[in-house]
Amino acid sequence: MNVKAISLNVGKALLVSALFMFLSIIVSLINGRDSAFGPLLISFIITLIVGGFPFIFIKKSQALSLNDGFLTIVLSWLLSFIFGMLPYVLWGGEFTLINAWFESVSGYTTTGSTILNDIEALPHSLIFWRSSTHYIGGLGVVVFLLLVMPDASPYRLKLTNMELSSLSKEGYRYKSSKTIAIITKVYVALTVVIFLSLWAAGMSSFDALNHAFSIAATGGFSTRNLSIGYYHSDLINLLVIFFMAISALHFGLIYAVFMTRSLKPMRNTVVKYYFGSIFVMSLIIMFSLKLQGGYESWGRAAMDSTFTVVSYMTTTGFAISDNSLWPWLAGIVLLFASFQCGCSGSTTGGIKVDRVLISFKAISNEVHRRLHPSAVSQVSLSGHHLPDSTVHSVMLYIVVYVIVIFLSIIGVLLCGTDMPEAVSGVIASVGSVGPGLAEVGSMDNYSLQPAMAKFIYSVDMFLGRVEIFPVLVVLSLMFKRNRQ
Repeated sequence: MNVKAISLNVGKALLVSALFMFLSIIVSLINGRDSAFGPLLISFIITLIVGGFPFIFIKKSQALSLNDGFLTIVLSWLLSFIFGMLPYVLWGGEFTLINAWFESVSGYTTTGSTILNDIEALPHSLIFWRSSTHYIGGLGVVVFLLLVMPDASPYRLKLTNMELSSLSKEGYRYKSSKTIAIITKVYVALTVVIFLSLWAAGMSSFDALNHAFSIAATGGFSTRNLSIGYYHSDLINLLVIFFMAISALHFGLIYAVFMTRSLKPMRNTVVKYYFGSIFVMSLIIMFSLKLQGGYESWGRAAMDSTFTVVSYMTTTGFAISDNSLWPWLAGIVLLFASFQCGCSGSTTGGIKVDRVLISFKAISNEVHRRLHPSAVSQVSLSGHHLPDSTVHSVMLYIVVYVIVIFLSIIGVLLCGTDMPEAVSGVIASVGSVGPGLAEVGSMDNYSLQPAMAKFIYSVDMFLGRVEIFPVLVVLSLMFKRNRQ
């Protein structure tokens, strides 16, 4: 284990958090040194010292092994969670130790679950820090870290390959440095466009910026207790729907559309399935709300169903209506949306539509093989034949994903949580969606959940964000070292 190199690179990840803490301090000063100034200043100093400490004693980082790269990823996330909770703990209020941990993990993993009953009671600077954790986590602590590394570093390439799933890498046919530049450009450009659009639609500049952070990161933290529903504006609702849907697309495709000035890159099977899923699920929920949910207007049912489906499927988690009052048919559809989620190569969580589509095609292909044993057939996606190894890894990931959900539900139920909250809360946490159903629904929060259940949810958020296997690799390495 190359401790020096790991320390340097984890330190860089912490310095990113320190930078945004500093920006939050500036927000506090703009607002007359609000009540979070002291907590943010102390947190900034601590994070800056710890993040910069390795640079005092280590002058040059050596190349890391692949195992060291996995360890760096996991440590970067975990330490970001720990230092990210400092402003909450020091500020107090609703932030007990477990609540601060939960809020920090939820922010960095772009899950958007919250324990806060009164978000608007927070000072502006703490709200900005809360949204900043989304923005850091959306692009990825590790990707931020890669931005400051030399182009020739072999570590850069290794971490790029681990931070991006094998599916998303298919869309980035560039060197690692080019890939990172594309992700960053799309991410920042989306943020700017979203901010200007929401500001022009009537949000204050502060609200527009914070919501832009959340939408680009598909996170879900809002500045308002009623989320997007606070604004009572169909224009804002439509803008948020559009940008949530766009932000959950493969960043490589978005980049290609702007570079080619053509929608041709969007004409592939995955994108068609993605938008088709949104349309079908929105339609089912719309009919459910009108026929079973007591909605008097088809237009209101269409708006609420579309907004909520896009919010859940993109793992953003914003709300304009209370889905705890909806029929169970609508709830079941939302659970599937939380399970499937957006596209690989985006900031979304969940299984990803790419994997779900491949699994459907693999099942169909297997049925065809059994009907025609002598026929030669392969799984294809957008006209490209997928190797059996890719299909196998997709199916394996789905199995592991379901096992994590199953074990987590058992753990949460043992904590005393009711079944609807346990099932939907776990699925929403592993999928980085945020809200679930019933008492953890779109207009509610996780404040009443048992402390141990909150911890299990936070572990699920982390596993879902890093796509499980890097954590399993690190645990395996630790287990082997202990045995030796």
